[in-house]
Amino acid sequence: MHFNIIFLSFILLSSLFVEASAQATNETPFVKIGVLSHRGDEKTLKMWGPTANYLIAKLPQYDFEIVPLDFDAVEPAVKAEAVDFILVNSGIYVNLEAKYNVTRLATMINLRNSAPYSIFGGVIFAHSDRDDIQRLEDTQGKSFMAVDETSLGGFQMAWREFNAIGINPYHHFSRLEFGGIHDKVVMAVISGEIDIGTVRTGILERMSNAGLIDIDELKIINPKKNAKFPSLHSTRLYPEWPFSQLEHTDSQLAREVAVALFQMPKIDPALQAGKYAGWSIPLDYHEVHALFKQLKLPPYSSLSQLTITEAIKRYWYWVIASMVALLALLGLTSMVVRHNRELQYRQRRLERRHQLINESVADGIYGVDLVGNCTFINRAMTEMTGWTPEDLIGKNQHLILHHTHEDGSPFPRTDCPVYQSSFDNQPRFVEDDIFWKKNGSYISVEYSCTPLRGLRGETRGSVVVFRDISARKQAQKHVEEHQLQLAHVGRLSTLGEMASGIAHELNQPLTAISTNARACIRLLEADVDNAENCADVMEKIASQAERAGGVIRHIRHFTHKELPNIKPAKLKSMLNVVLDLVDREIKSKKIILELDLDQDAQWVMAQDIQVEQVILNLVRNAIESLESMPKAKRKLMIKTRSMPRGKVEIRVTDTGRGIKKVIQEQLFEPFMTTKDNGMGLGLSISQGIIEAHGSQIKVETPIGHSGVSFYFGLLQSSAKEVEEMKYA
Repeated sequence: MHFNIIFLSFILLSSLFVEASAQATNETPFVKIGVLSHRGDEKTLKMWGPTANYLIAKLPQYDFEIVPLDFDAVEPAVKAEAVDFILVNSGIYVNLEAKYNVTRLATMINLRNSAPYSIFGGVIFAHSDRDDIQRLEDTQGKSFMAVDETSLGGFQMAWREFNAIGINPYHHFSRLEFGGIHDKVVMAVISGEIDIGTVRTGILERMSNAGLIDIDELKIINPKKNAKFPSLHSTRLYPEWPFSQLEHTDSQLAREVAVALFQMPKIDPALQAGKYAGWSIPLDYHEVHALFKQLKLPPYSSLSQLTITEAIKRYWYWVIASMVALLALLGLTSMVVRHNRELQYRQRRLERRHQLINESVADGIYGVDLVGNCTFINRAMTEMTGWTPEDLIGKNQHLILHHTHEDGSPFPRTDCPVYQSSFDNQPRFVEDDIFWKKNGSYISVEYSCTPLRGLRGETRGSVVVFRDISARKQAQKHVEEHQLQLAHVGRLSTLGEMASGIAHELNQPLTAISTNARACIRLLEADVDNAENCADVMEKIASQAERAGGVIRHIRHFTHKELPNIKPAKLKSMLNVVLDLVDREIKSKKIILELDLDQDAQWVMAQDIQVEQVILNLVRNAIESLESMPKAKRKLMIKTRSMPRGKVEIRVTDTGRGIKKVIQEQLFEPFMTTKDNGMGLGLSISQGIIEAHGSQIKVETPIGHSGVSFYFGLLQSSAKEVEEMKYA
């Protein structure tokens, strides 16, 4: 049953992802469905033709056709591949499955008394005036008619019931005949030509409802009651007819047909014509196999009981060979026992050697089984973590060693690399993690987890080898702090170079404030009613004060020691900070400033102060390179644009004299400078900042222009990250 469910799930899932391929020819391919014609070809076509029409409507790229087959024609048609699908009784299906690899796709849900059922049986009956036939035992010596030797409901089910009480239809009936179709069997009993008949369940009710017979003229032999199955029946119940595909049938077509059958609406005309309620997943047909085994019918016709005496007479040479083999086996067993003892001795020596190796290495080592429990640890692990073998072995290593992250947040077991390696057989290396020590503190570690396999290649767990990197991380932290300090010093140095310009920037608004304030005092002293004129002057004072305050804010922002985290930053805001700091220089040196900002690239992932330092260094270098150029050719261009793979390019270009190719290759080395009084650290620090952002500063000469262009890329920030930052 589980196999059937898995098989059906495979069909349904595959159909969702496979598109129906068009045929290479112009003609619509014919798909033939062979149907067992147990009530005549005309009735078969009438019953199943609408089902073919339904499939044509659902799958218009195919032309489905019903092919009626009597009992003798079913196997030849399957063998010759004359049909693509087959709808036969469960007994014939079992044989076709064994001989021709026929595969069931669905089980028919039949209608009995307006109720759906996916099981059926056989009914044994006689004429109602036959008082001499009351039980199955009374059928001996009587004439008997069934539908066909291969008919499950029309013969084989009844045969199983007769066989259970020791009656063989081929020996104990006065005459055994097969009518070919169910209706003929029923009419033969009513007419008195035959004493007893058998057909599948539902036939008598259908014929009675159609007015073909009076069901009261018939007597049911061996009647059975089943609350879940109301139809008249005399046998056990079996699964209904399966709809099956042949081995040569295209698997894609089979999936599409199966899905179409499962999706058939309950009001579809095909259901009314076929007198069935729909289709279900393929049922388990073990009861049909049990019937065939008991009756020794194909594919179990070769099975027979064999006594010990008959076996010895028939296979005496195998008995002798077995005795010789047994003696040889005893000898081999003795040899194996001796070799096993020797192997155990050598294994103990290897285990001791393995233990010595584990105890001598400096790295911590421990083993984990498939459920996450620790299996062994070495001495180095105890020394580094404080956990002893008694603390760990047999207990879940994840819950003890790394149940939480460094910040205290939970570390789910399903995310544990050690746990994952035990199930996907993939080795892993973790560069930075923590292991909790027994005293409640933790150590920073790097570790590898490798699947541990048995002799047959099956995964039995994993082995973890780790190293304490706490000292290395501390040293790395000092280096990072030193780099941040160096960048901060670089910004202060840059501001030192700009001191005179900044002083001038502040002096202008302060002078204006002082002048306007004195003018306001004189106006008030001259005439008390000059309040309106004083208000205008005070507005000028406020404006100049705000200007001075803005310059001071930018200086404080630029000299602030930045936090090392990278977050969404607005590119235009960073450019405004830089341009406010160099505004006076640009204007005083008559430099033309061009801004070309991409509106689709407004936010980037960056440490804003660091990136502002980089842009300021590049802009000031450009300003200095333009001093030697004629005023008409002094142009500074700052451009941003979106790049592939979610990046934003920032480019600073000037029209100066440019930089020689040989010098370009050494520009970013420390203490390399083209200035007379330069230290050679600006571009080196800037390159380190951009490399920390996952990119590099590059330099090139613009095509068709003099000067030089410096550019670098930053990762573009998504709208979601920007919103999260706003509400954080």
